[in-house]
Amino acid sequence: MTFSLIYDFLIPDALEVEESRYDYSSLFAPVNSLLSLIYPQSSPQSSYEPYLQSQRNLVYEQPSTQDAPKPLANCGQNLVPNCQASRYRSYDGSCNNKHYPSWGMANTKYSRLLPANYADNIHEPPVSKSGNPLPNARVVSYTLFPDIDIQDQKWTLLAMQWGQIMTHDMGMIDGTTQSKAHATQCCTNEGRLIRQALSSPLCYPILIPLNDPVYSKDRQQCRNFVRSTTDLDRGCSSGYQPAEQLTVVSHFLDLSIIYGSSNNIAASLRAGVGGRLVVNVNKNREYLPHATNKSNSCDISNEAEICYASGDARVNQNPQLTILHLMLHREHNRIAKELALLNPHWSDETIFQETRRLTIAIHQQISYYEWLPIFIGKQNSYNRRILYSTQGWVNDYDATVNPSTLNEHSNAAFRYFHSLIAGRLLLVDEHRFSYTYNALRLSDHFNRPAVIEEDDNLDKLTRGMAFQPQEASDQWFDSEITNYLFRNGRKLGDDLRAIDVQRNRDHGLATYNDYRAYAKLPKANKWSDFGDVISPENIQRLVQLYESPEDVDLTVGGSLERHVDGTLVGPTFLDILTEQFWRTRVGDRFWYETGDPDIAFTIEQLTEIRKASISRLFCDNGDEIHLMQLRGFEQVSQTNPLTRCDNIPSINLNLWKDIQTSPPTSPLPTPPIQGQTWTILPSTWLLPWRQ
Repeated sequence: MTFSLIYDFLIPDALEVEESRYDYSSLFAPVNSLLSLIYPQSSPQSSYEPYLQSQRNLVYEQPSTQDAPKPLANCGQNLVPNCQASRYRSYDGSCNNKHYPSWGMANTKYSRLLPANYADNIHEPPVSKSGNPLPNARVVSYTLFPDIDIQDQKWTLLAMQWGQIMTHDMGMIDGTTQSKAHATQCCTNEGRLIRQALSSPLCYPILIPLNDPVYSKDRQQCRNFVRSTTDLDRGCSSGYQPAEQLTVVSHFLDLSIIYGSSNNIAASLRAGVGGRLVVNVNKNREYLPHATNKSNSCDISNEAEICYASGDARVNQNPQLTILHLMLHREHNRIAKELALLNPHWSDETIFQETRRLTIAIHQQISYYEWLPIFIGKQNSYNRRILYSTQGWVNDYDATVNPSTLNEHSNAAFRYFHSLIAGRLLLVDEHRFSYTYNALRLSDHFNRPAVIEEDDNLDKLTRGMAFQPQEASDQWFDSEITNYLFRNGRKLGDDLRAIDVQRNRDHGLATYNDYRAYAKLPKANKWSDFGDVISPENIQRLVQLYESPEDVDLTVGGSLERHVDGTLVGPTFLDILTEQFWRTRVGDRFWYETGDPDIAFTIEQLTEIRKASISRLFCDNGDEIHLMQLRGFEQVSQTNPLTRCDNIPSINLNLWKDIQTSPPTSPLPTPPIQGQTWTILPSTWLLPWRQ
C-alpha cells in the first residue's frame, strides 16, 4: 500500500502553509517539455492545450484552506526540553538522549544519509541533469510497476501489515493527513486540474497523460498531490539552506501509534482506572474508542458510521491496520489487568506506565527478532549488530547516534514494500477455510473500518492475515493501490506508486546513482553499468523514460534491483534499511534489552519478553482464535503447522509482581559523547542487586 509497507501508505495530502516557499509557477513552465517527452510525436504547443482545455465547460474550483496549521511558536529541533529523570520514556520522544534531548522527538526533522537534491538547492523539486523535467510519475508507475499477480511462496500478508505498523510508528510526514483525502486540493476528485494550483506553493499534482491506460478513459487530467511541510514553512530555517521535512510523531519504535506522540493524545486515550486504555464495547466485545470528529479521519456518509480513535490518525486507513491497532490496544489492557491483580497497591499511573513499558518491549521484540530477519536477512542483522544471540542484556546504546528516522528510509526504501499489498482480503475460519468469492475488495474499505465489527469478521480477517500469502516482493503492484487508492466510492482513486515517485522528488532525495555509491556499488556512467543489479529489460525501460543514468529516482532504481540472498530487497535499499534499524536501536536509551539499572528489565523478565511472538499476540487478543502456527509471519506448512494456542509460549507476568522501581546507581560507564559505541556485556554478567 503511505502509506510504504511496506508500507508508509503515505498519502499525497497536506495541510496548507501560510507563506510561499518559491515561485511554484516555475515548475509548470516546462510542462510542455514534459508532455513532449511523453508524446514525442506531438509539438509542445499541440499537446499542452488539449491537456488543459479538453473540456470546454471545465469548472475551476478554489483550493480549500481548511485546517491550515498555525505557525509554531517554537521549532522542535531547536527546543531544549525540560528533562526530568524518569523510568519511563516520554510520549513525544524528548529526553531520550540526555545530551541531545530533542533527538527523535516529534515535530522534528527527518535525517538524511546524503545531501538534498533540489533544483534550486532550496526546495524546488529536482529536474534532470540537462534541466528538463523528470519523467511523469504516473508514466513511471504504469511502465515499470504494472499489476502482475505473483504471490509470495513463504510469507503471509501479516508480514506486510506489520511493516506498516512499524513505519507508522517511526514517522508521519508533517503536512499530510496520511489517513484520507484532505481538504487541500490541487485537482478535483474527478481529476480536473484546479487553475489556481498552477501558482500554489503547495501543489505538485501528478499530471495524467492523454493516453493513460486507465485515467484517460475517464478524461482525467491530474491526481492530487500536496507537498510535505518543511522547516522552511514552519519558520525554522533561514531559507538559504535546503528544506527538510518534519515528522509529527516520535522517531522511536515506541508504540506512538497506540499511545500517541503527545501528553494530550495519551491522556485522551486513557480510561483513568486500572492503568487501562479506553474501549468501546459492542456485543460484549471490546473495540477501539470512537473518534470524536469522524469526518476528519474516515470517509463516511454520516456520523453514525464507525470510525476509530487511536494514538495515530491513520488507524482507519485499511481493515488490517485497524485490526493490528486493536490487537495492541487489547494487549495493553490484558497486561494492565494482570499487573493490577498482581500489584493491588499500584496506582493507575504506575500500572499504566509499567504496562506501556512492557507492551513497547513486546513490540520491539516482535519487530526485530521475528519480523526484521525476513526483510533484511538474519545473517545481515547479526553481522551489523542489529540482533544479538544472548540471554543477557545488550548494552549497545550510543549517545552519539541520532535515532531520527531517515528520509531515504521512510520515503523511498520502506515504500518498496507497497508491492506486498494484496487487493483482496480473505475471510478465514478457524479451520483456515475461506471462499474467495466473499473476499473483501481493499478499495471498498479504505478509511471505512466498520466491516471489522460485522458478524465475526474481526477473527476472520485476523486469521486471514496470518494465512493469506502476501504479494511477492517485486516490481509488480496491485491495481487496487495504483488505480483505486482512497477512491471513497468513486470509479477511480489515486496511484500509490506514482505518489511514491512524486514524494521522492518532493523530498529532494538524491539520485539512485548517488545511493548506489553510498551502498558501495560502482556509480553508473552509462546505462549498461546498472546491469550488475538490474535486468537488461528494466534497463531498457529506464532508457525509454529517463535521459541519463544520473537522473533515475532512488524510489525507482532501488525497486528494480535483484534481491540480496536471504532478504526481500536489493543492495541499495538493504543498506538504507540496515542503517535505519541499527540507528533505531542503538540510539534509543530505553531499548528493551538495555542493562541500564535505572530502566532495565531484570534478566528473568527479559527472558520472558523474548518469548513474545505475533502468534501469541493474536491468541491472547482475538475473540475466538484458538489455533495459530508458531511463526505467524510464515505461511502454514508441514514445518510450521497450526497448533493450539496453549502450545505457543507466553510471557509469565508473575515476574512483574512488586517490581523494584528504584534500583541502585548504575555500575555502567557513562555513555561517551565522542568515541566508540559501548561494548556488549557478556550474557552471564548480572547487575549487583540480581547477584
